[in-house]
Amino acid sequence: MNIRPTEKITTSQLNSGLNLVIADGLSAEAMVVFTSGTFLTAMAINMGATNFQLGVLAALPTFTTIFQLAAIWLVRRFNNRKVITTIFNFLARLPLLAIGVIPFVFTSGTSVQVLIMLLFFQHIFGDIGGAAWNSWMKDLIPGERLGSFFSHRSRMAQTLNVTLSLATAVGIDYVKTHYPHYEILTYNLLFMLGGILGMVSVGLLLRTPEPKAEVIDDKLFTLFTKPLKNRNFRNLLLFNSFWAFALNLATPFFAVYMMKTLGLPVAYIIALGIAGQLSSIISIKLWGKYSDKFSNKNIISICAPVYIGCIIAYAFAGVNSNTETTLTLLGVIHVLSGVATAGINLALSNIGIKLAPRNEAIAYISTKNMLVAISSTIAPMLGGLFADFFAVHQLNWTIQWNSAGNISNIQLLALHGWNYFFVIGGVLALLSLRLLNKVNEHGEIRRHRLVIHMRTQLRRKLRANLGRRVTDGLYLPSTILRKNIVKIFGTESVYNKAA
Repeated sequence: MNIRPTEKITTSQLNSGLNLVIADGLSAEAMVVFTSGTFLTAMAINMGATNFQLGVLAALPTFTTIFQLAAIWLVRRFNNRKVITTIFNFLARLPLLAIGVIPFVFTSGTSVQVLIMLLFFQHIFGDIGGAAWNSWMKDLIPGERLGSFFSHRSRMAQTLNVTLSLATAVGIDYVKTHYPHYEILTYNLLFMLGGILGMVSVGLLLRTPEPKAEVIDDKLFTLFTKPLKNRNFRNLLLFNSFWAFALNLATPFFAVYMMKTLGLPVAYIIALGIAGQLSSIISIKLWGKYSDKFSNKNIISICAPVYIGCIIAYAFAGVNSNTETTLTLLGVIHVLSGVATAGINLALSNIGIKLAPRNEAIAYISTKNMLVAISSTIAPMLGGLFADFFAVHQLNWTIQWNSAGNISNIQLLALHGWNYFFVIGGVLALLSLRLLNKVNEHGEIRRHRLVIHMRTQLRRKLRANLGRRVTDGLYLPSTILRKNIVKIFGTESVYNKAA
């Protein structure tokens, strides 16, 4: 096992390294399943966490991103990203193991504070290791395979996430039903298991080759300011920061809203999450292919409005008192948001890596992560602070319906508590898309060309499955499609290539 950077990596070493990166992603994803998301929220609620403490927990992963500055200094000082990544990932797993002993050492009131403190250090070490890992992957993965590789890695990780989430949710519900006094202990054991799986990922990273990077001679402050002086990258920072603030004002509280306001059991919430992840798994391969073939910016401009619509739709989820109707609406929201987030997350990650200069990638990506983290941290903490205020302020939107002389009121929207954040967050996210237009991406094409390509591919698949006559009846005839494409591009070459 070589822990030093390699001057030249052979094809065999590259393929082996990429397989190890995928295996690392799977073990790290299992760790994330057991130690974050719905399970962490449920654990904190059972411990008696306040709304502000829930907001702090939601903000921790982004608040600690500022410590990526340390990663820039370490890479500049030692120029060994593998060692930096593995050491700090190892340190990040230790607090997860420590959380497992919380119920044996601390009282219920103190345990929430200890949980926050341990997760604070876990995220600090994880962010330092993650920044070095991003720069490492920038040099290891060929640029032309970036989208397809990460989409494949994400698809496998999400498949594992779905399987583990479902099995864990069933197990927790069984414990709650038959052994309710062991519920919090079960969450602590999940953290211990997550810490162990995180250690496995550290071992996999140690075996992954690292290309030797160019030595960074600039001072730390100079490196940090370079991305801010790059006009195009600065535009990306503005968009990404505004977008992150808008989303984190609402999305961290989806699980809290479904638990506290809608009164859904954890199993239902996990099932809805799985529905979203399944749609993400199905669609992410497509987004990865389009990321390499077209542009990340186009993917964001298509997926973002869909996701914004899903955020706002949450405000309508609790209007109807019928549980089946509520679950149906939530199911549609999760499926559509799964498709949208798959494209958005992949594109945002790839466009940052793509626009960063090769020899200064760690500075650019870390600066992006830190500035986005500031926005992402402020939003959920504000949400937690103002949650109690909005809980006692309600806005109802009703219409009167006259049917056979009987006048009845139909409630369309009831804003209170978390619903305010869903509407405000959706509107702010919509406004942030205006900033995306100022970002220039190499290889960028007009969005309608991607839409035409997607429509043509869908039509071809439907033809194969349903028959030419049916598809020609349901979709645009080929002659009209040809005329539209020729009108847009002035040539039939694009149509012939797509068809």
